[in-house]
Amino acid sequence: MTTKEYDVRYERSAVLLLSLGFGLVGLDRWIISPLFPSMMKELGLDYQDLGNIIGVLGLAWGCSSLLMGGLSDRLGRRRVLVGSIVFFSVCSLLTGMVGGLVSLLLVRVVMGITEGAFSPTAVTATAEASRPGRRGLNMGIQQSTFALFGVGLGPIIATQLLRILPSWHWVFAIMLLPGLVLAYFVFRTIREPHQLPAFESAVAPVSPQERTRWLDVFRYRNIRLAILALCGAMTCIFVLSAMVPSYLVDHQGIGTTQMGVIASGIGFGAFAGQLVIPGLSDRFGRKPVVVVSLLMAMAMLVGFILQGPVVPLLFLLLFFVAFGANGCLALLAGTVTVESVPAGLMGAAAGTVMGVAEIFGGGVAPSVAGYLAQNHGIHTVLYLALGGLLLCVVAASFLQETAPKKAGRTGGTDPAATAPAGA
Repeated sequence: MTTKEYDVRYERSAVLLLSLGFGLVGLDRWIISPLFPSMMKELGLDYQDLGNIIGVLGLAWGCSSLLMGGLSDRLGRRRVLVGSIVFFSVCSLLTGMVGGLVSLLLVRVVMGITEGAFSPTAVTATAEASRPGRRGLNMGIQQSTFALFGVGLGPIIATQLLRILPSWHWVFAIMLLPGLVLAYFVFRTIREPHQLPAFESAVAPVSPQERTRWLDVFRYRNIRLAILALCGAMTCIFVLSAMVPSYLVDHQGIGTTQMGVIASGIGFGAFAGQLVIPGLSDRFGRKPVVVVSLLMAMAMLVGFILQGPVVPLLFLLLFFVAFGANGCLALLAGTVTVESVPAGLMGAAAGTVMGVAEIFGGGVAPSVAGYLAQNHGIHTVLYLALGGLLLCVVAASFLQETAPKKAGRTGGTDPAATAPAGA
């Protein structure tokens, strides 16, 4: 396989569309947070309900990713992508039509299922469309929009729409339109694996029978390590995203407006990290870039814990925590995972790594953080986030290198790198 075999125009179009898709996933998922103060008055909800609403979506997302990642290997990428975009956009519309907690929880569960189907399939489709030398960068770009639209721009979009629309119901309803438009272009553009050059994997191809066996992904050492590392990274990311606003207001005594400025550092730092760090890994290797970035994130989080209520410093510290943690998330969930298994297991591997980590980091960890905050003080949740980063860096330290340049993979790599256990 040579670079000339790749359709660069298709590569750019696919990365753009899948990036917009993941950005829309982030927006639909997180726009409920800035709208919740308006919703809770009308629907009679409280903060425990908010935690449950966020948690059930994360659990549903994780379970769906476990199943649908492998299913996309058999059903085809385009069918899963288009269907999931349409359904999670409809769920956004339905969120604006709910009349109480039970119906809201049910709608968010369905949204989690559909977004969980989109995520590993989009990661795999991005990898298949990318030249080996740009794979890390492209996959970082594709995943970076989740944080940019969901956590960075989402609050701004939500509050501005509230100013011009009659109520929060209409803000959710209007999210249907970009989803339908995007689904049309994805249907017209995205190609299936057999229409693309053969994917460069760190391991030999598997037989057709093996491609359908989901449990085979656990035979690869990098997959087991990526699951552990991503559980740690997501614990940090979701705990900070959920709890930092309350920490800043209740523990640091910072006003709401300044809190919003500081908390936006998570979204913008995550966006920048997912652009820069995967791109650097194309040149310097996946493992060293992950380890160095995580150590930096840990140092910045320690600084954030110790820092007093100085807005610019808190913003910068939080920016670089998210920069390192989310940049590594993009590498672990996407690039390292798909490069560690044969092409026929890529969708299953991406879905498995994302699914398990989403269940733990997106579902369990926020609940644990809520318990710590309620019983031991809001400041204790930062130590949970720090522990997540520690788990991530320890697991990542044992990863085997998968970057094509560093692994020397025009003809192969060290068989121990990604060989299945017992092989």
